[in-house]
Amino acid sequence: MKIILIVFTTLSISFSVYADKLTIYTYDSFVSEWGPGPIIEKIFEEKYNTDINFIAVDSAATLLNKVILEGDTSKADIVLGLDMNLFDLADKSELFTTHNINNLNNLMNLPLNWESNKFVPYNFGYFSFVYNEASLESPPKSMDELINSTNARIVIQDPRTSTPGLGLLTWMKAIYGDKAAVEWKKLNKKIISVTKGWTDAYYNFFMAGEADMVLSYTTSPAAHIMFEDRYDIRATTFEEGNYITIEFAGILNNSKNKDLANLFLNFMLSEEFQSVIPSTNIMYPVTTIKDLPEAFNKLEIPNFIQIDPKEININREKWIDEWLNAS
Repeated sequence: MKIILIVFTTLSISFSVYADKLTIYTYDSFVSEWGPGPIIEKIFEEKYNTDINFIAVDSAATLLNKVILEGDTSKADIVLGLDMNLFDLADKSELFTTHNINNLNNLMNLPLNWESNKFVPYNFGYFSFVYNEASLESPPKSMDELINSTNARIVIQDPRTSTPGLGLLTWMKAIYGDKAAVEWKKLNKKIISVTKGWTDAYYNFFMAGEADMVLSYTTSPAAHIMFEDRYDIRATTFEEGNYITIEFAGILNNSKNKDLANLFLNFMLSEEFQSVIPSTNIMYPVTTIKDLPEAFNKLEIPNFIQIDPKEININREKWIDEWLNAS
């Protein structure tokens, strides 16, 4: 009887850890048919005999607002897709619990130290203005040159609804500080449209030929190389530095599946997860993987700049108003 009891207990523990459904809030491109979500879902479900329920919204900013509004009533176990511009707000929301990963910083290959026991990064990149070298023969080499010397038609995203949009806002503040409003007024004369999200700006304006430059990432050209064998789409690296973005996930305090959620956060750092990121999310993996796509070796890696997330959280609304009023 003792042997039977031990076996039954072990099976019960295994079932309680792995058989529950894991609900993950994320952004829509992550779970699109070309994004990493479907591949990662299949690998994780088969490996741990469980189910993942992805619930997607249109952007990282919307993602955080959703869980803040839901509070303790949220159905999510994990929020995946926040970035450093939302780090302090997420951290101070008191909605997230600590993870169980020890020595996290030693497991990753990031260009900066990671200091958080709540959030786990899964990819990173650098914001950039992407252009077609066939139609823009003299791309700007600096933000100053973009603003003062380039006559390109530019499309950006709204910082209230878009991760790159907020990234440009903080990029401008990092370079120009109190003079950012003056530089915005000059830059706005070249901006032909401000879209709600990245997809509209990139495909409906830039790739459709309606804009010469689009706010995106230094890794964007890798997608054109890998899937279209195109080498004419390029990304700017600026003398002042390009603003870094690190995307991360965290477990909500009210999750009923914390063991399974922690298992997923550990899984995010595995070769199985990280090797999917470059060819689907078109970002850099946070660990050193065996086979980084060759297209990534053709990209220029910029110097990065960043503002303290605490300063962003304090000043974000003021900076948005500054941008809105810079006509």
